[in-house]
Amino acid sequence: MPHELARHSLLSLLQKTRLDKELVDYIVYGTVIQEVKTSNIGREAALSAGFSDKTPAHTVTMACISSNMAISTGMGLIATNTYDVIVAGGVEFMSDLPIRHSRKMRALLVKASRAKTLGQRLSLLSTFRPDFLAPELPAVAEFSSGETMGKSADRLATAFNVSRQEQDDYALRSHTLAQQAQEKGYFTDLMPFKVQGVDQLVDKDNGIRVSTPESLAKLKPAFIKPYGTVTAANSSFLTDGSSACLIMTEAKAKQLGLKPKAFLRDFLYVSQDPVDQLLLGPAYGIPKLLKKAGLTLKDIDTWEIHEAFAGQIVANLKALDSDWFCKTYLGLNEKLGSVDISKWNNWGGSLSIGHPFAATGVRLCMHTANRLVREDGKLGVVAACAAGGQGVAMLIERYPGATAD
Repeated sequence: MPHELARHSLLSLLQKTRLDKELVDYIVYGTVIQEVKTSNIGREAALSAGFSDKTPAHTVTMACISSNMAISTGMGLIATNTYDVIVAGGVEFMSDLPIRHSRKMRALLVKASRAKTLGQRLSLLSTFRPDFLAPELPAVAEFSSGETMGKSADRLATAFNVSRQEQDDYALRSHTLAQQAQEKGYFTDLMPFKVQGVDQLVDKDNGIRVSTPESLAKLKPAFIKPYGTVTAANSSFLTDGSSACLIMTEAKAKQLGLKPKAFLRDFLYVSQDPVDQLLLGPAYGIPKLLKKAGLTLKDIDTWEIHEAFAGQIVANLKALDSDWFCKTYLGLNEKLGSVDISKWNNWGGSLSIGHPFAATGVRLCMHTANRLVREDGKLGVVAACAAGGQGVAMLIERYPGATAD
């Protein structure tokens, strides 16, 4: 169950930091597709991990940026002097989605549970129809528009003239860089997981597949057929995953003898039209964050941007480098400019590593912290789009003396 994955990330965090769990004041966890039996999964994960029953925990949901929200929620609790030590994370269990009975069947079952006589039960049985058995699956689609993200990505790619070739090239880049980082041992925050009843240990991400341009070009459109450009290969894939991070003030870390990795210097959330601009969160968030922090594109050493689709990534890059977009939608006097792609998602991203919805935000932050060390940088930006036409942008600064182990 998902809380077991979350439990493992909590215990692994304690093991890695050697922190006494009794020192944790509060736990915030993100999740998107909730298991109904563990609706407050942060609390259930904490209890199963052996945290004190006196340690409060709650669960947040903001689609793909849920664990970003968990982090900033924890930061707020610290900034208001409410708590000192916070664990924030996220979990998603896509291989066992909660599939419901139809509403008609649910209503029938509720009535049946209240029936007191055989006659009442038989009367209810007579109202049953075969179509009651049609299941309801969780949809990876916008509730407000009914449109899947894939179709939105296809339309976005068309709007910004992102070609199929550009998307396939970017996807190949993501998988290639992820494989290189994996082989170099850069994914030091990954913890192995033993699935009950399965002999093989899960010790690495299994979605990284470096293909060839020819193979990618053969794939058919996945959403808008036959003319779309978004395919299975240039889209992020759904997977299981859990993440956790430890946040506190610098003074508290020094008091506890801990070795910080990075400062979270600033953050903000954005929202826009969920129909035509569903996936443009980074294009809206990045300029606002840089302006707020008094920075320019050249000041940023690492970029870690959630790769929902290759077309979405390229469209956001083009939006930032578009006078028309930046003037029309961001109120800028001119375009923000062209991002140095050599600093962009250098360890791959969601296209290659996978996208366990609520766990991705922490992964983006930790890749940033570790990349800043290995690439000798100072400032990194994390940004992501999310369902509902929302997004996040975060500014992360390397901590002096931080290591990437």
